[in-house]
Parts: sequence; C-alpha cells; structure tokens
Amino acid sequence: MDNHTQLASKITRVLFFTMSASTAGVIAASTVGPIVGANLSSSPSLAGAPAAAFLLGLAFGALGWGALMARTGRRPGMILGLVVGAAGAATSAVAIIIHQFGMFLLGLWLLGNGQASVQLGRFVAAEVHPPQERGRAISNVVLGGTVGSILGPLLVGPLGRWSATSGFDELAGPFIGTLLFFGLALILVFIWLRPEPRELAKQIDRLYPSEGSATQASRSFLTILKEPSVAVAIATMVTAQVVMVMLMVMTALHMRDHQHGLGQVSMVISSHTFGMYAFSIISGKLADRWGRVPVILTGCGTLLLANLAATLSPDVLPLAVALFLLGLGWNFCFVGGSSLLADQLAPAERARIPGTNDLLVGLASASGSLGSGLIYALLGFNGIAFLGSSFALAMLITVVSWQIRRKRTPVRPYSASVD
Repeated sequence: MDNHTQLASKITRVLFFTMSASTAGVIAASTVGPIVGANLSSSPSLAGAPAAAFLLGLAFGALGWGALMARTGRRPGMILGLVVGAAGAATSAVAIIIHQFGMFLLGLWLLGNGQASVQLGRFVAAEVHPPQERGRAISNVVLGGTVGSILGPLLVGPLGRWSATSGFDELAGPFIGTLLFFGLALILVFIWLRPEPRELAKQIDRLYPSEGSATQASRSFLTILKEPSVAVAIATMVTAQVVMVMLMVMTALHMRDHQHGLGQVSMVISSHTFGMYAFSIISGKLADRWGRVPVILTGCGTLLLANLAATLSPDVLPLAVALFLLGLGWNFCFVGGSSLLADQLAPAERARIPGTNDLLVGLASASGSLGSGLIYALLGFNGIAFLGSSFALAMLITVVSWQIRRKRTPVRPYSASVD
C-alpha cells in the first residue's frame, strides 16, 4: 500500500468515526423530536416542525459549508460545523427544560446546520480516492451511521432516566447526549483529519487526469444540472429523502397513538436507522460493480415496498420491518445518487455543488417533514405511506425512462463506465 492510499484510508476512517458519533447524537435527538414538538406546541399538527427545523438547518448548512470548504479547505469547515452542531444540541436541551418551543426549533436548526458539514464528508472521501473506488469510499463514510443507528436509539431510554433523576425533563436527556457526541466528533476531526483532504485530492487529479469529469473548469449549478446524469442523481436523492422523512418522522407519533412505549418506539427507529446505514458497504460495492443506476433502481423499488408494508399493521414487528426497508431503500438511493453525482464533477466543483445538492435535498425533506404533520392530522399514517409510495414509483419510472433514452444516444466514455 503506497503512501497516498494509506492517507486516503486514514481520512476515510476519521470520517467514518465522525459520522458514527454525530449520527448517534442526531438519531437520539430525532427519536424524541416529534414528541417534544407536540408537547411544547400543544398541537399534534406541529409534531413535524422539529424535524423540519433540523432539515432546514441541514439544507442551508450544506450550502454554506460547501462554499466555505471550497475556500478554506475541508477540515476547517467540518470543525466549525461541529461547533455549531454542539451549540444546537445545548440550545435544544435548555429549551426543553424551560419549555420554549421557538428556542427548541432554533436549537434543532443549529444542530442540522452542524450535521450538514459531516454529511459532506462522503464527497470528501470520494475525492481522495480514484474514480473506480468512489462508490465504496462514499459508502464507507455513510456506513459510519451504523454505529449511530444502533447506539443513538438505545441511549434514549437511559439518557431520559438520567435526565429525570437529575431533576430535568426526561426528554432533555437525549439532547444532552447529542452535545457529548458532537464534542467527540469535534475532537476526532481536529486531531486526526490530516493532511487537508483537498490537497490529497489534487494528487488524485494529477494521477487520473482523464477520469471523473469532462472539464476542469468550474461550471454554474444550472449548467451542471443540464447534464441528464446530474439531474437524475439529484432527483434521486431528493425523492428518497422526502419519502423516507415523511414516514419516519410520524412513526413515533403513530406508535404513541397506539399506546406503544418509548422503548418500543426507539426499537422501531433503531431498525430503521440500521437499514439506513448497515448495508452501506454492500451498496457502495454494488455501485462500483453493477453501476450507479441499478443501485438507484433497487433503492426506489425498496422504498415503494416499504411504504406499502407500513400500512399493514401498527404492531411493533411489522412497523420495524417496514421502517428497516425504508432505511435500506434510502441507502441505495443515497449511495447510488451520491456516486453518480461525484462522477460528473470537476475538481473545482466538488465542494460547492455537493453543498447545493444537499441544500435541495434538505429543503425538500424539510417540506416533507412539515407537511407530514398536516397529512397525519388529515389522513393518518396510512395516508402518508400511500403518498410516499406514489413518489417512489414516480422516481422509479423516471430513472427507467432516462435509461431507455440514454441507451439510444451516445454518452461520454467516463460516464459509460460508471452509470
């Protein structure tokens, strides 16, 4: 293993553990977010507002951190992002204790803003690896969420009990835990994310000058969006995020309405987040071996199946299976879409354009989260699931249609090898 490969592997490992820590905190917080929202607002229709605030922070944070990383480097952007996320967790905990709904939403906005910098780490891992290894590099970072998907929900109960015995609201406990997890992630990045990944990426560009992009010039987002592959990649990630968020956000409230306890809720959410992250290593390898599009199509089909399965029963086991499939479908779409997008970008575009992509993903999913509360109040949980099914089916048809058109027209050699 040469020096460059060793450094790329080290950077990917650091990003993996950073994703693990921050995701554990975010999932612990998001597990109780809808319940806190309903309690502090005194309105079930606003139960989706906390997730919407988080996702809006995630969206606008992605745009901001992408621009900052393009100017100052990847490491400074992630450090500052983790500081903001930790501040958001602390703000949320205090808001719960003093019963301030507006302050709680602000805290979640900051938390999402900080998490956005961590999620951009998947593109950082991609750029320090050769083109033929980018799918696996992205999946290795996303895989870090597996630890968080297991640890985060499991800590909800103990953190809640600790908070209650300390004289605070039990729902503040998960947010205090989130603060600690973001602090750990900050230490990891500050000490070990070296050398600056952008400098290592420049070496890759010199080693593979004919790979990864048709041009070395930085194009506008609208110009890039005219590329069909780019449009499909972004549309895939946007749709998958909306479909997942709408159903996931309302699951806790749906289960509470059917008299399930906090431990049962966290178990179902844990199965969902396990599906989101645990199979990343498989989806990444398949994206490099099969191609990006087959993985995307598999994800769309799984999302469709998951939403239909969620309508079958409100019992714990059927919901756990449906939410697991929901996470798995999202993972295939997320890894496949991210890989397809990374393939199309020139070096100067690799921080800015992913940030813009994540802005669109965040805005769409925030709208879905906020709308899910209204849909839940009007049509119930099954209404959300049927709507999600229609979105997944529409995306599946769109990708298949694009593939049929694409096979009828010439494509650039670098696209043909990965799409």
